[in-house]
Amino acid sequence: MTIHNLSKENSIVNHFLAELRNVDTHNDRMRFRKNIERIGEILAYEMSKSLHFSSEELETPLAKTTSNLIDDEIVICSILRAGIPLHNGLLNYFDWADCSFISAYRYQTPEDEFEVNVEYLASQSLDNKVLILADPMLATGQSILATFEALTRVGLPKEIHIVSVIGAQPGIDFLKGKLPKDTKLWIGEIDPELNKKGYIVPGLGDAGDLAYGEKLQK
Repeated sequence: MTIHNLSKENSIVNHFLAELRNVDTHNDRMRFRKNIERIGEILAYEMSKSLHFSSEELETPLAKTTSNLIDDEIVICSILRAGIPLHNGLLNYFDWADCSFISAYRYQTPEDEFEVNVEYLASQSLDNKVLILADPMLATGQSILATFEALTRVGLPKEIHIVSVIGAQPGIDFLKGKLPKDTKLWIGEIDPELNKKGYIVPGLGDAGDLAYGEKLQK
């Protein structure tokens, strides 16, 4: 797996991440969603540099010219519900892309462990396309893996890109041994650890709850 970690260099992403993490701004759901969306746009821009381009002729009001345009067919697959703001940021830049959606959620067991359940998938064929898996929080990596395994039923993409806002190093290490070696990860920042419940530390909390309201626990 090739990792592109935006926190390696200072940028405006630092400000968006700080607001996402800060408990003093967690009551502002609109700002929380918007910051995830804006980070998604920045990650989309960085990712676009790795895509395939070809030169095409076009006509301006004054003359003919050529431009380099993206050749790839792109499918953005987002994990519901926390992935929606990140999906919107990616779609703002890849506005012609196809969109897939999948539900992957943690089912907590009485032993304080959990498993990831996938119950819903709506997707186009992925054959020979560029697949972008969007999940703002890459914690244990199990949701990404469950999503990837479910998507293998609808085709074989030529490239796989994972886009996340914050990840945990243990989860990234887990995925390195499970996903194709040429998978690329585009991420805002990587935190060092997970707690006993599998949450990213220091992280930012539950992205879905902060974006859309606290859910009932099963």
